[in-house]
Amino acid sequence: MTSINRTTHTFLVLIFFYATLLSHTTSRLLPEAPSYEGHEQWMAHYGRVYKDVDEKEQRSKIFQENVRYIESSNSAMNKAYKLAVNEFADLTNEEFTSTRNRFKAHECSPSTSAFRYENVTAVPSSMDWRKKGAVTPVKDQGQCGCCWAFSAVAAMEGITQLKTGKLVSLSEQELVDCDTGGQDQGCEGGLMDDAFDFILNNKGLTTESNYPYKGVDGTCNSNEESNHAAAITGHEDVPANSESALLKAVASQPISVAIDASGSDFQFYSSGVFTGECGTELDHGVTAVGYGASADGTKYWLVKNSWGTSWGQEGYIMMQRDVDAQEGLCGIAMMASYPTA
Repeated sequence: MTSINRTTHTFLVLIFFYATLLSHTTSRLLPEAPSYEGHEQWMAHYGRVYKDVDEKEQRSKIFQENVRYIESSNSAMNKAYKLAVNEFADLTNEEFTSTRNRFKAHECSPSTSAFRYENVTAVPSSMDWRKKGAVTPVKDQGQCGCCWAFSAVAAMEGITQLKTGKLVSLSEQELVDCDTGGQDQGCEGGLMDDAFDFILNNKGLTTESNYPYKGVDGTCNSNEESNHAAAITGHEDVPANSESALLKAVASQPISVAIDASGSDFQFYSSGVFTGECGTELDHGVTAVGYGASADGTKYWLVKNSWGTSWGQEGYIMMQRDVDAQEGLCGIAMMASYPTA
């Protein structure tokens, strides 16, 4: 080999070496982009099937955009909570919230109702009504915007257990089908207070097993509607914009609360104390079933959702408590209420 050939050979080897080094360095610095194969694996895991190739292509793009958002959020060092790819990862945030978040917020007016926990002076440092047997397993509202019914029923299940010692799963579908005379309109949305009014006027609510959940608007089954398994004596509002008042209430029983759950961080919440960006445009009904503090001292509300157990912490979220805003994080202290029995 001539000296020129040897020089050329050495030069090419060096170029290959540096190119390889640069490639490995870049791959370590840049996260691997979400792939088409990742969407295929997700589809298999959740049993998702699309009507045609075009829809699959569209959903794959949305899935990959959501994965990138989740990875970006989780790489932020200052967040106390994590997001995860879940069964809602092929939906845009607008699509997700439009079918599930149908709480009908109304203009706040000074409440004239009594607040029976006003004079409570001492509350436990933490509370988890699940551990006291007052919370049924997490349910799934599906693509029906009746979060209001699940919130009201969970609060009623709680007070019924506290009064009778028996935990009974009650029927959301009865509210969806039968409570349609006022603001409550089944999958199109409603209010927890109006649900309590219906239950009071109807003299009770039947069980989940008697009137099972269908996830769609249906015709009221009058036979089951009159087959009462539990009843309430009334309902009261927690004084608005007061986390201290809400604390007294949640220390005493599970409480229906309304929140702004419209953000992508809520859609993909997985673990930790949620401190994320959210407003006070109340659009979702949930149930506060406890409170406490994390290992680092961050105070939180323990909230039961109705999006199934694959969402959040097996269906629950811890939301930061005692924030600077009087409305509470995501407006949780703005419109809380509870049934009495």
